[in-house]
Amino acid sequence: MNEKHNIGSLFDRIAGKYDFLNHLLSLNIDKLWRKKAVNTIVVKHKDFDYQCLDVAIGTADLAIELARQLREKHATFTITGIDLSTEMMRIGEEKVKKLELQQVITFMHASALDIPFGSDTYDIVTCAYGVRNFSDLDEGLLEMFRVLKPGGQLMILEFSHPDNKLIAWIYDLYFSHILPAVGHFFSKDKTAYTYLNRSVKNFVWGKLMCDHLKEVGFSQVSYKPITFGITTIYTATKVS
Repeated sequence: MNEKHNIGSLFDRIAGKYDFLNHLLSLNIDKLWRKKAVNTIVVKHKDFDYQCLDVAIGTADLAIELARQLREKHATFTITGIDLSTEMMRIGEEKVKKLELQQVITFMHASALDIPFGSDTYDIVTCAYGVRNFSDLDEGLLEMFRVLKPGGQLMILEFSHPDNKLIAWIYDLYFSHILPAVGHFFSKDKTAYTYLNRSVKNFVWGKLMCDHLKEVGFSQVSYKPITFGITTIYTATKVS
């Protein structure tokens, strides 16, 4: 079975424990990662109506943080989220309703490899911990490039790999043994968390990821490793 082609059903199975395990396994640092990532997005015009697309929205944590920061900057905006997991989005919709954000955050079942919107539609495109699950990385990046308006901003948050040998050893031990074991214990789904381990270990990061972004057309590509390089923020623009 090609797990990436069945990614929606995989995340449907673990959706109920996903947020809890995210916060537990990261010691709540994942919240800081999303805050830092969203903070890289530049609000140029406060009176402008920003159209935002969150690819692989999942349970909407990034979209909620994006909405929070855009409101702090007094920007007008709407956020559309797409995902292949209906159960993850169901949980996300519940969180959005509790925060009374349903007027600005909406959900749609769709693939990142076939985004159902026209070219040059969005001012901001984001994706947190989703690109490594694309069955074709370049195809997904190209779709995000296509729907972004000229001058628009892309922000990707994704796991990477530490350069420090000691940190890298601990990191590999954690992802290879601790994460699958804890994930299996709480979610009762060993397959899903074994896949998540492999998806992190086998994915590109840093300069190589930037090369993929440049190859599909993005400009002003940069990356910023955070927390010893455990995760990385990538930013890019679509030149006017």
